[in-house]
Amino acid sequence: MSALNRPRRRLGALAVTTSLFASGLAVAIAAAPAQAVSADVVITEVYGGGGNSGAPYTNDFVELTNNSSAPVDVSGWSIQYASAAGASWQVTKLTGSIAPGAAYLIQEGGGANGQPMPTPNVTGTILMSATAGKVALVTNQTALACGSGCHADPAVRDYVGFGTANDSETAPAPGLSNTTSAARSNPKQDTDNNSADFVAGNPSPGTLTGGPAEPPVDAKIHDIQGAAHRSPLEGKRVGNVTGVVTAKSGNGFWFQDTQPDGNPATSEGIFVFTSSAPTVAVGDALNIEGTVAEFRPGGSGGTTNLTTTELTNPKVTVTGTAAVPAPTIVGAGGRVPPSTVIDDDSKGDVETTSTAFDPRNDGLDFWESLEGMWLGINQPEVTGPTSSFREIPVVPAGSGVRTVRGGILLQKTDSNPERVMLDDVLAPMPDAKTGDKLAGVVTGVLDYSFGNYKFLPPTTPAVIDGGLKREVTKPSSPAQLSVATFNVENLDPNDGDAKFDGLAQVVVRNLAAPDIVGLEEVQDNDGAINSGTTAADKTLNLLTAAIVKAGGPKYAWRQIDPVNNAEGGEPGGNIRVAFLYRTDKPLKFVDTPGGGSTVATTITTDRAGRPHLSASPGRVDPANPAWAATRVPLAGEFKWHGKTVFVVVNHFSSKGGDDPLWGRFQPPVQSSAPKRHQQATAVRGFVDQILAKDKGANIVVLGDLNDFDWSQTADILVGSGKTALVDLPRTLPLPERYSYVFEGNSQILDQILISQNLRLAASYDVVHMNAEFPDQISDHDPQVVKLIPLPSWVH
Repeated sequence: MSALNRPRRRLGALAVTTSLFASGLAVAIAAAPAQAVSADVVITEVYGGGGNSGAPYTNDFVELTNNSSAPVDVSGWSIQYASAAGASWQVTKLTGSIAPGAAYLIQEGGGANGQPMPTPNVTGTILMSATAGKVALVTNQTALACGSGCHADPAVRDYVGFGTANDSETAPAPGLSNTTSAARSNPKQDTDNNSADFVAGNPSPGTLTGGPAEPPVDAKIHDIQGAAHRSPLEGKRVGNVTGVVTAKSGNGFWFQDTQPDGNPATSEGIFVFTSSAPTVAVGDALNIEGTVAEFRPGGSGGTTNLTTTELTNPKVTVTGTAAVPAPTIVGAGGRVPPSTVIDDDSKGDVETTSTAFDPRNDGLDFWESLEGMWLGINQPEVTGPTSSFREIPVVPAGSGVRTVRGGILLQKTDSNPERVMLDDVLAPMPDAKTGDKLAGVVTGVLDYSFGNYKFLPPTTPAVIDGGLKREVTKPSSPAQLSVATFNVENLDPNDGDAKFDGLAQVVVRNLAAPDIVGLEEVQDNDGAINSGTTAADKTLNLLTAAIVKAGGPKYAWRQIDPVNNAEGGEPGGNIRVAFLYRTDKPLKFVDTPGGGSTVATTITTDRAGRPHLSASPGRVDPANPAWAATRVPLAGEFKWHGKTVFVVVNHFSSKGGDDPLWGRFQPPVQSSAPKRHQQATAVRGFVDQILAKDKGANIVVLGDLNDFDWSQTADILVGSGKTALVDLPRTLPLPERYSYVFEGNSQILDQILISQNLRLAASYDVVHMNAEFPDQISDHDPQVVKLIPLPSWVH
């Protein structure tokens, strides 16, 4: 997705307390037609560009004032809006009174850009046009039913048509923009001629001012960027901004000052938003006048994104040509990013709570200090595959704790501030995998979108193959029970033969046909079609048949259909976990009837005091609120050479909704974590019930836990003391400790934990054959443990 696809953005505003009108005794004044000059309340300002690119304020607004000598009660009145040629009116109801000479501010719909509004008297939700429309002050709250003659309606107290409006008082006010409002040149005068009464200028909500825009302030690019995340000149009109064009997009261009100030904290480059294809060329020397704006990508869904500083509504003068500056090198021999810290001096919104702008220590500030600049990275090292959005995560050479296969490891105290995403905004990005390099010095401009800083090369870089191959695990010995976990990524029959055959190859070849496979993300028989179907027999039969077709053994399966549309995932898909198990080994699934989607599995004992599941397969604590909109774990009882083994397969809640690492709020809030802690507590409690009956029970807990090996979720599952489980990812050296690659960060999300008596004979392998490659059959790497179960006895 392109950072430069810039539709209108809409978000709510942050209130700032300001007194807008004095108290006084309200009196009712009879309505008068708009064609008669209003003796009391008039519309003094109209603004429809709020929140758009370049907007000085986050919201549209209408401002009123009372030009009479007594308070006017506007309870029961309304502000109404219609499009320039429309006859359908939207209504915002008014309350309270307006003191003589006071401003009355009506805040309407908004977007992501601009500064917060002053506290309004009334808040509405109308999204007005930034350029042309009609606004009526009406002495009732019934929507107008007129088209081009509304200005003369007896209920209309005042009326403003602006731009190309088909109705106005005499003639319309000027056309507007994202950065201009229509304000009365004299707030105390109403001649019933919108064209004569209103002028376009800087929006000024709640101040009864407006009029012609102020003359531009001379500025350099580094003055505009400033040593901060938002420009010190935000909302100002600036002029004599000079530089040379370094790159172009479909709706703007970047240009850079050729005379930097020498301060590494202030960027020398900036994006100029032209809305349509720019007419300048790379290498053109320019002098620009424009409005300084902060653009927040993502609109209403991008509230966690940082803003980028840009110039809008530009007046561009080409003064000649100039050499594009040599790229500022990022990495060895140039600007070296911080090594571990993204941000450590903010508590909330970095735009308002940061105590220091510290590019030397904070990765967030480091990349901000280069925003918009022409940069170069010498042979960038690829730390994750080219994504479906055609993004490639890279780092300069020598960065961070590297994995054994060329990735970069996400750790509790190291979020890899060196990493940046190459994006295809200006040129196609090639397929690349973890461990590859890109040839030469890759140059581009720096942007930001979708929670990441984006490096935008204008030409497609060449890939140097790092030689990474898909891993294949060793087969288990006849004495070993091999147990695997594998997220098959929303598998359903609609995926077609290619996916089923590919997954079968993984099971047979890469995982060496394990004895038990815990599957995650199995969907029902018609996938994400909301039909009411919950059965997944067709899905699982297709997979087991594909395994035989691939030369593998015959597998049987066990699962429990979930409650329809109650357990998360794609609507209608009825995602669930399941077991596959081999039928050609000394392995038996202990079928104990009684399980169901809402039936909790308990622990029973036989005459010898040995534990068993009350239902196998059975669900773990399905009524627990922890599983709301989440897959319920599945427990199975197996016999291996006559020895009992309990396996619990899990798929905990995703990290959806968490703050991004590179977002506006620092430190990032993991809002999804408490639910996983509750889920881990439920599963740990189930394990404890087994261990309470037999401390030597053979237990395997596995699956996609959606959390890290160093997380509290994992700590809860592990427990403590003699009944602690062994978290197998924690037994690996750091460079091998990952099963997933997200935006170039290698990390553990899938885990296998085992009970104490299995630890000495365990051989564990994360089989890296998916997450590091652009042509994935699933986005997770499977993993397998080879065990020698011990006889169960009661201590």
